[in-house]
Amino acid sequence: MKVLVTGGAGYIGSHVVQLLTERDYEVVVFDNLIKGNRGAVHPDATLIVGDLHDRSALADLFQADQFDGIMHFASQILVGESMRQPFDYLRDNLYTFINLLECASEHGVKRIILSSTANLFDEPERVPIDESEALIPGSIYGETKFMAERLLAWMDRLYGIKYCCLRYFNACGAHPDGHIGEAHDPESHLIPLVLSVALGQREAIEIYGADYDTPDGTCIRDYVHVLDLARAHILALEALADGESRVYNLGSGSGYSVREVIEASRAVTGHAIPTIEAPRRPGDLPVLVADSEKIGRELGWETDYNNLEAIIRTAWNWHRRHPNGYES
Repeated sequence: MKVLVTGGAGYIGSHVVQLLTERDYEVVVFDNLIKGNRGAVHPDATLIVGDLHDRSALADLFQADQFDGIMHFASQILVGESMRQPFDYLRDNLYTFINLLECASEHGVKRIILSSTANLFDEPERVPIDESEALIPGSIYGETKFMAERLLAWMDRLYGIKYCCLRYFNACGAHPDGHIGEAHDPESHLIPLVLSVALGQREAIEIYGADYDTPDGTCIRDYVHVLDLARAHILALEALADGESRVYNLGSGSGYSVREVIEASRAVTGHAIPTIEAPRRPGDLPVLVADSEKIGRELGWETDYNNLEAIIRTAWNWHRRHPNGYES
C-alpha cells in the first residue's frame, strides 16, 4: 500500500512514517521543511519538498503516484498564535487542506487520516472526554480542525472518501532509540520545556496558574506517547477498508498535573528543575483527559506507554542527545 504523508518531517508525522516503513508500507512524504526536519524522515521513505499552497506541485505529486491513502499532519499548531494571526491559520490549515482534498478526489484516493486535536473541547461537560462531547473549538486553530473534520464528512458524502479523524490530547515522548523526537521552534509543550531546564538551556520552568480546582492547584492533562499515536494511525488506515468513516479521541486516559510532570522529570534527569509560579493563561482549562474506550473497543488500540516517567525517559534520551534539535 502506498501512503502519502503530508507534514511527515514533523514531530508526530516522522514517528508515523517510521512505523509505516517498518511495516513495509510504501511511503511518500510531502513537506515544505519550514517546521519539519529532513533528518527526521526515515531513509526508506521518499521525501518530496513542496508546499500544499502550491497547486501545481500537488498536481505533479498526484500525477506521479497513485496513493491508496493519505495521512495529513501538515498544519500550524500553536493555539495562542492562532488567536493573534487568525488569517495565517485559516490559509495554512484550511486552504491547503482544500487543495489536498481536491487532488485526492480527482485521483481516486479513498482513505484519509486527519491529525485533529483536543482543542475541539473548550467547554467539556464530562471528563474524561469521549466522542459524544459537544465540539466547541477553543481557538482559531481548533476551529480550523473542526472545519477540516466537517469537510471530510462532505467528501465522504460526495466522493465516497472514507476518513478517520484522530483527536490527540497531549502528544509527548520520542522514539526509544533516540534518533527522532520533538523539536519545535518555538517550543510550547510542557515536557520539552521542563527538560530544557535540566539541560541548562533555561533557568526555571514557569507554572501558569497554581490555584486551579485540582489536587495540587495546577492544570491536569492527558499525556500520550507519540508511538502509541503512531500505531493508532495505522490501525485507523487499515480499518477504513471496511468502508466506514470514523472519529476517535486519543489519549492515555490518565491525567497528570503540571507539578507531577515536573516531579517525574526531576526523577528521570536527576536535576532540581526550579519553578516559578506565574498567572494563569487565558483559555487554560483545569482538566483535559481523554476517554479512548471507543478506539480500544473498535480497533483494539491500547497504549504501550502507561507510566509518566517511562514516557519522559524517552523524551530525555532524545533531548540529551539532541540539545539543539536536529541541528545538534
